[in-house]
Amino acid sequence: MAMEVLDQEQGSQELDLEEITRKISCLDKWREIFSCHGLGTNNTTPQNHEGNYISADESEDGTGIPQPKGQGHLPSSSLCSILSPSIITSKSGGFPISLAMATKLQQSLFENAVQVFSNDWKMACFRFHHPSSDLAFALEVGKGGARSIQMAVQGSIIKYLLFTRKEKDCNFHSLCAISKQEQDQALAVVLAGILWAAGEAQKATICLVTEDTYIASTPDYSGDNFTERLQLFEFLKKEATEKFIYDHLQCFKGEGSHGVILFLYSLIFSRTFERLQKDLDVSTIHLLQPSAGGFLCRQAVLNMILTGRASPNVFNGCQNGKSQEILHGVLTRSDIGYLKWGKDTSEDDGLSQVGSRLKTPKLPIWLCNINGNYSVLFSTNRQLLSDWKMERLFDLYFYSGQPSQKKPAHLTIDTHSHHWERDHGGDEHRPGRRFSPVEMAIRTKWKEATINWNGTVPFF
Repeated sequence: MAMEVLDQEQGSQELDLEEITRKISCLDKWREIFSCHGLGTNNTTPQNHEGNYISADESEDGTGIPQPKGQGHLPSSSLCSILSPSIITSKSGGFPISLAMATKLQQSLFENAVQVFSNDWKMACFRFHHPSSDLAFALEVGKGGARSIQMAVQGSIIKYLLFTRKEKDCNFHSLCAISKQEQDQALAVVLAGILWAAGEAQKATICLVTEDTYIASTPDYSGDNFTERLQLFEFLKKEATEKFIYDHLQCFKGEGSHGVILFLYSLIFSRTFERLQKDLDVSTIHLLQPSAGGFLCRQAVLNMILTGRASPNVFNGCQNGKSQEILHGVLTRSDIGYLKWGKDTSEDDGLSQVGSRLKTPKLPIWLCNINGNYSVLFSTNRQLLSDWKMERLFDLYFYSGQPSQKKPAHLTIDTHSHHWERDHGGDEHRPGRRFSPVEMAIRTKWKEATINWNGTVPFF
């Protein structure tokens, strides 16, 4: 009997040792995972191999951020990528937001500091469709005011994938063939480029959410359990901005990350309050407008993404308003254009008409505002807008962002067809025919164009 008890005790001890060994192994695995993201619990200050602190002058890019081998590529461990947190440690090296900064930020957005973002904004982030698919290049977009920002960024993503990447074919099939790593690289480069342009190629500021709260609510400032936990990171080189965003991409694309709001905050701080004040005019004193329980972006936000400057209007240059006040429009031709059509828009209102600097951009990509819904129209032919002969007959692709759209619509635009050709071709001009709003938007650029949907049911 005593021997049986002894055997049981020994067996129990062996099981305990096995359990302890298993748990230690599991801890080592998690420690390895967290170390991938610099989330060690004992020391979060960047160090070199000898354990010395790294100053901005000692780092490879002058930012104080250590530059790991294989810069610009995903870590070899896919598990590290999956577990990237959207909330960073408070010891990451940024400087915490102050009450004055948070108040000024909210006033720039809402006109006061007691408004907070609605749920559709809080849910919005930058997440792609499945890689290697018909919409591999496209962001998933939701409803509400954040959609316009997502679509404006989408235009820059298409620009990068088609026309900026080196050693890549500029064709539609290349857009659909991109991998998850290429999606991540594109998003990091594009977000950094927009912030860098807003900072006039001098400095970019990135806002991330930390685990700590730095300011408390006051009668004049309403906290949202988000803005008061921000840290700001400043960069003096575009490449360092790209790398930092790439390393913290989950903060912009992760579910529940508030990714679009973080980007908007970063955009404002990169532009600076001083420049923002000079960009705006009496027609726009804050960047968001209330609508149906939420908030919509004013034109100044979209122009800041498209051109780097928060111009409140879409006409060229400056014009006098109805009371002879000076109104600010678009000062330079942008890479990505803008088209607008609404069923209630009057062609007689010159102040609301899109000027040539947005209507004819450097590259054939347009953010479209069609009856208040945002979408993207683009061509894969880089020379389309630089050679008038190219605009005789050409193809465009249209991405609406609607969940029902499984692939971009392929449109063929004919700008020189004769009336007898149009009549012979079908019901283009029969009385009572309904024109798709997409067609109407295209005709704000090519007035007499005939649009062939190539078998796709026209979007209304």
